Amino acid sequence: MRDFDDNDFPLAYLITFRCYGTWLHGDKRGSYRRSSNVMSGVVRIPPRPRLEQAGIEQLKHRPVRLNKRQRAIVADAIREVCTHRKYTLRATNVRSNHAHSVVSVVGPPEPILDAFKSYSTRALRTAGLLSDCVKPWARHGSTIYLWKEKMSRRQSST
Repeated sequence: MRDFDDNDFPLAYLITFRCYGTWLHGDKRGSYRRSSNVMSGVVRIPPRPRLEQAGIEQLKHRPVRLNKRQRAIVADAIREVCTHRKYTLRATNVRSNHAHSVVSVVGPPEPILDAFKSYSTRALRTAGLLSDCVKPWARHGSTIYLWKEKMSRRQSST
């Protein structure tokens, strides 16, 4: 197994972005918020029904769920980004309420995440499957750095 801990960039990034309104703070699955503490990065929020209800009341439109056709378009848009920008797409899986992709590139992951979301939005609108007044994605997303080819036993069980 190769170990890239000494490199400036990881082997790949696991990039995840969620559909708008499908996992709010306080949800029974738990949720996370960014911390001002640089070392911790995020803070887990336990299930809190009143917090979730407050989030529901603040939604600007109904939560977005992708149907089979929309999921295929999002997957194609992710592939298009990778082809156009010469990223190596290792895997992608688009679900009804989120998308995962594993991408290798020398550079930071945030522009990749932004491109995935913007290309996907444009493709959905061009196909007539998303109204101009609907915001399809939740704010930001997850950009996990993958430094090794395989996860340790401890990492894979969490």
